[in-house]
Amino acid sequence: MAAPGSNGDVAFIGLGAMGSGMAAHLVKQGFAVCGFDVYGPSMAKLQAAGGKAAASPAEAAQDAALLVVMVTNSDQAESVLFGEKGAAAALAKGATVVLCSTVPPDFVRGLERKLASLGLLLVDAPVSGGVVRAAAGTLTIMAAGSPEALQNAEQVLKALSENLYIIPGGAGSGSNVKMVNQLLAGVHIAAAAEAIALGARAGLDTRLLYDIISKAAGNSWMFENRVPHMLEQDYAPKSALDIFVKDLGIVLGEAKGLKWPLPLSAAAHQQFLAGSAAGLGREDDAGVVRVFEKLSGVSVAAPKPPRAPLALPPADPNAPKPAVGFIGLGAMGGGMAINLVKTGFHVTGFDVYPPSVERLTSAGGSAGSSPAATAKGADVLVIMVTNSDQAEAVLFGEAGAVPALSDGATVVLCSTVPPDYVRSLTSRLEGEGRGLRLVDAPVSGGVAKAADGTLTIMAAGSDDALAGAASVLRAMSENLYVIPGGAGAGSNVKMVNQLLAGVHIAAAAEAVALGARAGLDTRLLYDIISKAAGSSWMFVNRVPHMLDNDYTPKSALDIFVKDLGIVLGEAKSLKFPLPLAAQAHQLFLLGSAAGFGREDDAAVVKVYEKLAGVSAAAPLPLNPSNLAAAPSSSPSSTPTLSLQATLAALPPEWPEDPLPEIQEAVGAKNRARPVMVVLDDDPTGTQTVHGVAVLTEWSVESLTAELAGRPPCLFVLTNSRALHTDEAAALTSEICRNLVAAADAAGHLPFTVVLRGDSTLRGHFPQEPEAAAAVLGETDAWLLAPFFLQGGRYTIGDVHYVADGDRLVPAGETEFAKDAAFGYRSSNLKEWVEEKTGGRMTIANVASVSLETIRQGGPEAVAKELLSLKKGAVCVVNAASERDMRVFAAGMLRAEAAGRRFLCRTAAAFVSASAGIEPRPPLGPADLKVTRKSCRGHGGLIVVGSYVPKTTAQVEELLRLRGNELEQLTVSVAAVASDDAAVREEEIARTVRRTEAALRSGRDTLIMTSRKLVTGTNAASSLAIGGRVSSAVVEIVRRIQVEPRYLLAKGGITSSDLAVKAMGATRAEVAGQALPGVPLWRLGPGSRYPGVPYIVFPGNVGGKDAIAQVVATWALPPAPTTSGLLESAREGGYAVGAFNVYNLEGVAAVVAAAEALQSPAILQIHPGSLDHGGRPLVACCLAAARDAAVPITVHLDHGAKEDDVMAALQLGFDSVMVDGSHLPYDENVAYTRRVARAAHARGMAVEAELGRLSGTEDGLTVQEYEAKLTDVQQARDFLAATKIDALAVCIGNVHGKYPASGPKIDLDRLQALREAAGSTTLVLHGASGLPEDLVKACIRAGVTKFNVNTEVRAAYLESLRQQSGARDLVDVMRAAGEAMQAVVAEKMRMFGSVGKTPFS
Repeated sequence: MAAPGSNGDVAFIGLGAMGSGMAAHLVKQGFAVCGFDVYGPSMAKLQAAGGKAAASPAEAAQDAALLVVMVTNSDQAESVLFGEKGAAAALAKGATVVLCSTVPPDFVRGLERKLASLGLLLVDAPVSGGVVRAAAGTLTIMAAGSPEALQNAEQVLKALSENLYIIPGGAGSGSNVKMVNQLLAGVHIAAAAEAIALGARAGLDTRLLYDIISKAAGNSWMFENRVPHMLEQDYAPKSALDIFVKDLGIVLGEAKGLKWPLPLSAAAHQQFLAGSAAGLGREDDAGVVRVFEKLSGVSVAAPKPPRAPLALPPADPNAPKPAVGFIGLGAMGGGMAINLVKTGFHVTGFDVYPPSVERLTSAGGSAGSSPAATAKGADVLVIMVTNSDQAEAVLFGEAGAVPALSDGATVVLCSTVPPDYVRSLTSRLEGEGRGLRLVDAPVSGGVAKAADGTLTIMAAGSDDALAGAASVLRAMSENLYVIPGGAGAGSNVKMVNQLLAGVHIAAAAEAVALGARAGLDTRLLYDIISKAAGSSWMFVNRVPHMLDNDYTPKSALDIFVKDLGIVLGEAKSLKFPLPLAAQAHQLFLLGSAAGFGREDDAAVVKVYEKLAGVSAAAPLPLNPSNLAAAPSSSPSSTPTLSLQATLAALPPEWPEDPLPEIQEAVGAKNRARPVMVVLDDDPTGTQTVHGVAVLTEWSVESLTAELAGRPPCLFVLTNSRALHTDEAAALTSEICRNLVAAADAAGHLPFTVVLRGDSTLRGHFPQEPEAAAAVLGETDAWLLAPFFLQGGRYTIGDVHYVADGDRLVPAGETEFAKDAAFGYRSSNLKEWVEEKTGGRMTIANVASVSLETIRQGGPEAVAKELLSLKKGAVCVVNAASERDMRVFAAGMLRAEAAGRRFLCRTAAAFVSASAGIEPRPPLGPADLKVTRKSCRGHGGLIVVGSYVPKTTAQVEELLRLRGNELEQLTVSVAAVASDDAAVREEEIARTVRRTEAALRSGRDTLIMTSRKLVTGTNAASSLAIGGRVSSAVVEIVRRIQVEPRYLLAKGGITSSDLAVKAMGATRAEVAGQALPGVPLWRLGPGSRYPGVPYIVFPGNVGGKDAIAQVVATWALPPAPTTSGLLESAREGGYAVGAFNVYNLEGVAAVVAAAEALQSPAILQIHPGSLDHGGRPLVACCLAAARDAAVPITVHLDHGAKEDDVMAALQLGFDSVMVDGSHLPYDENVAYTRRVARAAHARGMAVEAELGRLSGTEDGLTVQEYEAKLTDVQQARDFLAATKIDALAVCIGNVHGKYPASGPKIDLDRLQALREAAGSTTLVLHGASGLPEDLVKACIRAGVTKFNVNTEVRAAYLESLRQQSGARDLVDVMRAAGEAMQAVVAEKMRMFGSVGKTPFS
């Protein structure tokens, strides 16, 4: 555990119902706990348990190494960590925060980044289990985070939990699991309320109902825990109802982002919202049942202890066993009948399916040829058919059982049928007049319990009927309940049970499918929830069917179509709403409509799978001892591994970093070193390098010019992956011939060729290496090295894997292996070589350099193995880290120094390792000096052509996170791939027009092809279709005449075509990466837009939010606002100058001074100058502010006339001043309030004046006797009444020049006004002439905006006087501008705003 802080080993914030018990338990376990909660009694409880109480989050966390946060929601978490006296700033450096609250996963991920910026770690550790388990330390905890964070928190997590799960995927993954748990828990509580209220409405004893269902298939953790609260009407909050308003809101919000339907969760959320709206939000969440009680007037309350249960007559061991007829030998009926045989009953059975009868006879039973033959001689006739229609047919149809029954026989109806049918059947049997009796005895428990005789049976009927069937009922059941109310009452209980069972199956499907959609390991999810509060009987029983993808029917899906139909029909007659049952019924109906009706009812999950293409299935857990073992040679036998466990099982890395050795070997001093020429089959191969040139044409002249500079590395973009195989081979031959000629021309320069290909094994292999070898001559060996860390590609035990969260998926089982042009089956690279070469190169002839060699022997051992390779061999390179690849590269260089020559087919990691290129952090706009001004405020252009599922998921996430900021244009693949030229042209032209308009307006624009992949009948035709689509996208970008701020191309082929064909680039420089694995180029001279940042985004790289991250990084900073400028000034302790302008020279002077000094500024237009300059003056100011390299806004000053101000609101000002200071106070308030409302509706800030300045400005004069200082109390009232954003105060300041005696500023009044104003900005007009010390004093007292006019105007006029003899008007304007700029700059220095805003 981490070292304890001064307040104890553990800080704990949030001592509510669960947090209090958790903290107290930690104390009991020997931890020193210092806690904080806003509720005093909770802290007193902690002190009584032996802990310490703190006065604030900061005090609790002071110097602590571990902080547990168990608050209600993300707002509270944010507040206790970063708010006033927040804990984060007080924690010890390197401390770990354990967040146990239920919050959105996105919040957790953002919190981890925020804490990391402070040097703190985060464990995402939501909990489940309730108040009792919290206090007992037996919670279920779902922990995720970095290995270091988890290690730091391990002892505390273990102390709090009975079941501690480490969730792969990093922070946010634990909250994803908790989200799924809360989905189930919330649905189960709402379902429990719905069910128990329905039982009450149907006249059932609700406590007996609870006792029965607690032991039946309708049970859940929440039913068992919460229904007692309902029965006892005890709603003292253990967990408040509003928590599920919040938690299910999180679930639905996350699902919305994933574009995932959750009908049951939505219905449950509505129930909790209804409870909250009814004032029940702070009561226990079981209080959701009161929504039903209030609606229908029923009460679910039940006496405690319950009334004495009804019972069957005592069993007589000496009584003979009755003869049993059994009709309906299906999945459950067959087991029930055979169990009766085993327990000594003589059973005659009938079923329409002969094999079912044969199973009974094989077990010792007898066969009945018809229902009548089966009933003949039976004392007890058991009916276990599917529905009431079948019951009716076997009892009263042709060869029906009823006429054949002996007088006094008892019919036991175990089927799930409507209660009304049972009551009707009772009357009909009694009407026979032969003493026939009916026991209504529906069953629950499933196939296994049916065969074991351990069912739950809900029996109802007359005493005689129950006595006649007693021995049979006992033999079939473990839990036998006698339900009061006569026949029909048992079916009522079963109806309630089926409501719950059906909802729970549907909820399980909804939850597991959501988990799959969120990228969770569904088997791990099952293991966790099975032990958590989201569990239910049906979840535990049915989810394994989903995980195993085994829908062999144990209970058919159509049974729940029928059973929930019964439930809803009965509820309709009772006039009782069942929102959850109705939603579940619709899901089962969808499953039946999709053809799953005869499959197991767990197949309802396939509704979700069919909708969205996810799979709930998960492989069986692996034997941990086999995690790092080499797989079998059969492609189908390669298992999926745990990433963390596999990497942990590998030998330690080679201890010395060979990078210095590599850099020395390839450095400029080594004149003998060969230049590495990388033939890149798409542009994404530059994803690990920087400072490297990329050529997109390969003439001998271009290659000679590049080789003459002796670079360590040079890329030639071939884009051959977009070509047919023969074309790709021919192209490779051409480039290699040109390379030979260029190297000779450059002085017989040595070079090596690397064929950079896809890290997921797609591309022209072996044709390209063979083409290169034919020109360059045979090499000693081919090296195959597809490892690429940034893309999650690992080669271990000769098997190539693709990481998916914490899973290592064999490459042959990924979507990449299904590529229409380059598909493959093998994941073992030796097998892959054999597969791709058609057996010409067999597994036996493929060597490999193992991780053991690399990690235990280092470069020397690698060199030794390479030197021992047979001539012409292919060698697989294993690697699981960057260090591994550098060790291999160092060994390869040693082998080359010994005379060996290699031809390499590799991914990007090999290139940077072999060239000795060190990684550097991702680049952003500031690194390339891209500013709003440099790009003229244009939008960025994002073009998506890749079809891999990862790209589709990334685009969906981009639209979810930034859709409001993007212009989205979808190019129809069907249209641009069409043979109809007019259709194709119309689609291209439409897209160009809309793109240009969006880019001009500054909007980032997404052009994407429609996501439905159109393929041909074979690889060649698929490539042809791809070529037409790609050419259309190129044509669109080529025609766009508005230079984008940046260009992002998603997908390798798309990136190449846009660079070469649309941008006309023949050379580019790799500046670095926009994200790890995402190259960032600057287009070279000769391209359409030299220097434009070009982001080459591979189709198969990055997490779900990767594109969104890049687009957010490269987005234009938001347009500045006056409120934003002044808020920053207030926080930074400086002020912003607002300068009155009258013409172009004045506007230019303010902007030039602001840019030169990197200061914010406000261009201010007085009504007098507005009358003179009109709209053109406003447009000039707005354009200047928009194009400025620093934040500048435009403000209307002294709007004294309401019509003028209201008209100005339409002109685009960022803010306005409402000047009602000439009006009586009440009229000033009313006037200001009207304008403020109108301005705020347009997002504009409002300044107003209280008090009145003397002096003259723009022809408006206020005499000294009219001036009035601002009254403090009146200011407080004025702000409350008007809700303005800034207040111009009068404290002795004047418009125009101050008297010779100087200004008399009332600083005490200013300080009092600052306190009265609260968060409202204070403004001082009349800054011209104020000395610097007085300006600084005003800033310290809270002024953040100074109006400046007189001195700037005076400088302008004086310059004009001095230039009276000038010959050219331009010289006059330049001099006047420089004079004004000097005054503006002086004021900015005085206001302290210099350097406060970097270029944007």
